[in-house]
Amino acid sequence: MRTRDAVLGRLEAGEAPEVLIVGGGINGVGVYRDLAGEGVAALLVERGDFASGTSAAPSRLIHGGLRYLETGEMALVRESVEERNLLLLNAPHVVRPIRCWIPLRSWFGGLAGTVARFMRLTRTPGRKGAVPVKVGLAFYDLFGNAHRTMPRHRFFSRAAALARVPRLAPSTRAVAEYYDARISHPERLTMELVADAEAACPASLAVPYLAVTGIRAGAVELTDRVDGRVVRVRPKVVVNASGAWLDQVHGGLGLAEKLVGGTKGSHLVIRAPDVAAELGEIMLYFETEDHRACLIYRMDEDHVLLGTTDLRTEDPDDGTCSAAEIDYLFGVLAAVMPQVRFSRADIVFHYAGVRPLPRTEGAVAGAISRDHSIRRYEPSPERPFTMLSLVGGKWTTYRACAEQIADGVLGVLGRRRTRSTKTEPIGGGRDFPRDDAGRAAYAADLARRTGVASERAARLADRYGSTAAAIAAAEVADGGRMLAAAPTYSHAEIVAITRDERVTRLEDVVLRRTLMGFEGLASAALVAELAEIVGDVLGWSTERRAAERDACNRLLRERHGVSLGGERTRAA
Repeated sequence: MRTRDAVLGRLEAGEAPEVLIVGGGINGVGVYRDLAGEGVAALLVERGDFASGTSAAPSRLIHGGLRYLETGEMALVRESVEERNLLLLNAPHVVRPIRCWIPLRSWFGGLAGTVARFMRLTRTPGRKGAVPVKVGLAFYDLFGNAHRTMPRHRFFSRAAALARVPRLAPSTRAVAEYYDARISHPERLTMELVADAEAACPASLAVPYLAVTGIRAGAVELTDRVDGRVVRVRPKVVVNASGAWLDQVHGGLGLAEKLVGGTKGSHLVIRAPDVAAELGEIMLYFETEDHRACLIYRMDEDHVLLGTTDLRTEDPDDGTCSAAEIDYLFGVLAAVMPQVRFSRADIVFHYAGVRPLPRTEGAVAGAISRDHSIRRYEPSPERPFTMLSLVGGKWTTYRACAEQIADGVLGVLGRRRTRSTKTEPIGGGRDFPRDDAGRAAYAADLARRTGVASERAARLADRYGSTAAAIAAAEVADGGRMLAAAPTYSHAEIVAITRDERVTRLEDVVLRRTLMGFEGLASAALVAELAEIVGDVLGWSTERRAAERDACNRLLRERHGVSLGGERTRAA
């Protein structure tokens, strides 16, 4: 990929494409990729790093949204299940099946309420027993027939469930099992889509840390958040895919309509090897007493992910997990695994994000639709371009959503669609095996071809899929130097990421280009080590390295609750 400075240089030289996409999360990047495949260049700008907002804060699932069935959103669930199956096929390096268990405390409980919600007589969530869940899973299986990738649902008795997961609550009467998918690294998939777009259409330009700050004489004003320079562009079409910040961007472009009413979701990464071992490949997906949906599953041998909250918020920057949310998550877990007791000292990382849901007055947070809509604004004297604005949107359905928005853009430009991204592999998913045996064979071949150790080849293949060969070759050429503070990462790996993936801030590497935070590796020593490597690649001064190091440490402590080698900073 071209460097950020090179892309900005092209903008300053007047090479801006006629399509401007605002928002570098998964939906904006999805539109960028779709248009590039049609040969339509776009300028994508993001106020922070790519996938640094809501797109970095999901439950890291690619799922159909089982609970949306009870609110009658059949079309959304069907689309979600089909898109889940496509991602399993197109991005097998980061999207893989996950076995889901729903612990049930009754057989017929909530049946009347479920029927009322399905008939849209009410939208308030309620408790469900085995029979309503059975009906829902039958629909789920039906929708999954398109591009089927996983087994159908089944039920386990209480005895069979407790034999497999002994610390399930004794009140469990049965367990429903179905399959969804987990995405190990959503930020990487987003970055790979950017790279794929620019490979398909070299005139496409994507710039992180470049914000829309207004409109002047018909030109959209973009301000560099690194050095303050201002660039003005005159697009023919603007796509507002800024998610939770949609209304703010609208305000800067002269629109006062309020469309987004967000809810905050927080997650905890907990060091718990015993729980990780007990759960194995199973995710527990459970309903709480206040009728929210929560989950816990193993991230690796040492860590589990526990989430999520669903709290109303009007602040799109409300991205910190609060003390009350930690207490809430610990409390709801106790209802499903009462013998498991976590403390704040067990939390190695926490994160939060704001879901950009459609503004809905008075509704219970869990009942607000997760579907998306697209608003169109015609040109005006003050705003001489067509604008398409995305309200809502799910990670799982980004491709279908992007296709719909791109069709609108193509219509404005007087062009017709020539292809679909349905079967388009993504990044390292291209030519990468979809099964465990195939991945093991791929890693063994990678070791033979490059000379890296077998264990290292397997790790790189797991991280980068079919693009791992370039990293492996660079490591061999570099003598295999590993980071002192994070020995599962190499010096050459960080150099390649920094050089090739438009890294701008130190936090980009720690929080998004790698999984260091989720792996419990973030520390002051690691941040200092990375500051030198990244600084060498990007030509940072001594002062800039120190500033980036301090800013990254502060972010890890204050927003993510990370202990940096001293006393843990707690949200308490």
